[in-house]
Amino acid sequence: MEKTGRIIKSISGFYDVFDDESKEIIRTRARGNFRKRKIKPLVGDKVTFDATGDLGYILEILPRENSLVRPPIANIDQAIVVTSAAEPNFSSNLLDKILINIEHNEIEPVVYLTKADLLSDEQYQELKVTLEGYHSAGYLVFDDRDSYNDQQVAKLEATFADKVTVFTGQSGAGKSTLLNHIDTELGLATAAISQTLNRGKHTTRQVSLFDISSGLVADTPGFSSIDLMNITPEELPTLFPEFVAFSPECQFRGCRHVNEPGCKVKAELAEGNIMQSRYDNYLYFLNEINSYKKRY
Repeated sequence: MEKTGRIIKSISGFYDVFDDESKEIIRTRARGNFRKRKIKPLVGDKVTFDATGDLGYILEILPRENSLVRPPIANIDQAIVVTSAAEPNFSSNLLDKILINIEHNEIEPVVYLTKADLLSDEQYQELKVTLEGYHSAGYLVFDDRDSYNDQQVAKLEATFADKVTVFTGQSGAGKSTLLNHIDTELGLATAAISQTLNRGKHTTRQVSLFDISSGLVADTPGFSSIDLMNITPEELPTLFPEFVAFSPECQFRGCRHVNEPGCKVKAELAEGNIMQSRYDNYLYFLNEINSYKKRY
């Protein structure tokens, strides 16, 4: 009998599928023809499967909305970008790079600030102004001084419902600590992973999805390398939500917001309605992408 479900865990050739109908977890294998067709089921995949015997079989992988290589996971709805205020210091360049990678994968980003208690009052107020700029650009931002207070963590958890969520951010930003506040099992899983990763560079990562607050949360901090290799100069301006908001009013269609006359984005930048740091990072990334093109 053919059923539908979602892969929530993969263990050496076996796939645990959460059955849409019975809400049970069924252990399955992929049919042999997947290997021939060079298709590998991923955690997060929506599948059809047959569960008549002791062991189910995955029949077909349904079309993916998106997928990541690191961590290997498909159909992600949102990514929590854990960003530290200090140790390592806040970097708008790195944050913007992560955000555009997430936008490029058609995943909804959420910005979550950690270690704000290490800043002086003055430094914190300055950073809050910067983060207010991200909020104005259209991002959901969590920036309480006490990063892991119960109200803020509960508010974050409320965004999980009916979504698949991954965590990302620079190493040392406090992802595991945040995952621990959400669910101790998650924190334990990530701690075990980072230990294995430190031991051997080529450890195969098993990802699992945990059921939390009516959604599914990956037990792994994702995106280990952030580069712009797959992003074209044409796509880049579409990955900044605040540019997208104003670009219909630019004089030229496909305006790059650099030297073109009648550019609405540059007008809004001059008015202070777009953050200078975001625009500077945009030019920096554009330059980086153009230099890749020259090299290859």
